[in-house]
Amino acid sequence: MASREFLKILSSARLGDVSAQQKLAEAYLTGAFKTPIQPANALIWLEKSYFSITNQKLEGQSAYNPAILDVVSQIANIPLAETFGSPAFGFGWDTFWRLAEENVDSAIQLAAKWQLVNLLVNPLNQEIQSSLVDWIKTRKEKTSLEKINHLDFTGLQKIVKQYLQELAESDSVFASNAKELLIKLQPKNEALTSLWNAWLEEQNEDALAQAAELGLTIAKLTLGLRLAQLDGSEASTEGKPNASLKKAAHWLELAAKDGDRDAWYALGEIYRRPQFSGYNATESDRCFDRAADLAHPQAQLRKGANLWRKREKSDEKVRGLQASYWVWHAHQQGVPEAKELLGKILESCPNPKANDWLELAQFAEQAINHHAEHKLDEDWLLLCHRIVIANQFNFTKAELLLCEVGQLQHEHCVVVDIRWELPKILPRLIQIETIQQRRALLAAGKAFAGSELDIEGNLRQRRYRFDRVTSWLTSTFSKAPTDAEPA
Repeated sequence: MASREFLKILSSARLGDVSAQQKLAEAYLTGAFKTPIQPANALIWLEKSYFSITNQKLEGQSAYNPAILDVVSQIANIPLAETFGSPAFGFGWDTFWRLAEENVDSAIQLAAKWQLVNLLVNPLNQEIQSSLVDWIKTRKEKTSLEKINHLDFTGLQKIVKQYLQELAESDSVFASNAKELLIKLQPKNEALTSLWNAWLEEQNEDALAQAAELGLTIAKLTLGLRLAQLDGSEASTEGKPNASLKKAAHWLELAAKDGDRDAWYALGEIYRRPQFSGYNATESDRCFDRAADLAHPQAQLRKGANLWRKREKSDEKVRGLQASYWVWHAHQQGVPEAKELLGKILESCPNPKANDWLELAQFAEQAINHHAEHKLDEDWLLLCHRIVIANQFNFTKAELLLCEVGQLQHEHCVVVDIRWELPKILPRLIQIETIQQRRALLAAGKAFAGSELDIEGNLRQRRYRFDRVTSWLTSTFSKAPTDAEPA
């Protein structure tokens, strides 16, 4: 059932409120207000908003004034492929091409290019592409771009493949996905297939070299690893006391440019070898970092360990947070060494039944579940959420009262930092290990997101309220049968 806030926004949007139309589109894209994610509906409302603004545009204003930029920045991030067949698809098609070709903000332009690439050449959208061929042929409306109007589907694909190459070579957030898509689109003709099979079945090194020269990424990687003697096979070292590191680096760099994470990791190791003429510790770290970005487990551990060693020199607000992020990812991928290091960086408290706030947290959960029945004020309800979280993560009383609930949760841990009130108390990093912990954070986050910033008051007021609330919780629920699981 739609929330009241969503219905209020929907009503305003229907009356022509441009801001409400954009908020409604955002809800359909993100799932806010418990709205089902529907990119097609989002595009419909953004179309209405766009034309409302352009119809009101005064003479002399630029084509992309701030109001229009706000709308097109939302449009550029809509998954265009998921809107095919909707009434607004034609508008989206024209808009994405204009954003890709005209002079707009670079981030918007790159986002638009990526969505066109995904629609027109991604193998995952082959069914849509088949229908799109007929749609382009039968479409009567023309775009404002003459470059696009006369092209058929194949011609449009050639343009977006240029976009794909541009995205892969950029430093944008789409670079990694673009490189992966380039790998998927590599030609898999019979010659490459037969050469690769010859290597797999017969260990034919000439076939391996030919496959690498023809651009097969896995062949480039395999050849580079063999030349560097990093593939672990005895055959690669027979008669080769000195690895051909320069040639190895050459092939691994080519594979790395294709987005292969193993190639980046191997390059990092080569640049660390003293016998390599191009020895460069800084370049080695850069290669390991790229491999970590591409989810190479050992590289993630290396990056995390490196950040942990350098934490005292780091300028991050909470020391060890970045290190814990990478070590946690390595641990999630099953790297044995990551568990021990993670234990040094993050505190662990997976058993709330052993914590001091257990009984009070049980009472607080009952109060939250029946807050309408007990007519709890908002500040009392927020404190109940604080008590539940404090038990889940074994907070001190000061941390319970002062932690900024909206900023606690990160992907892998909570950051408890109360230096804004008590400067001498160091921040703590606590691992999120259970579903109950995530549920408690999610519930509290929703409660605090809708509250006024100053509703809880200063530390003196919070202490006074804590005494009153805990006294009420104990007297109200201590003798009542519990209907909730332990917090």
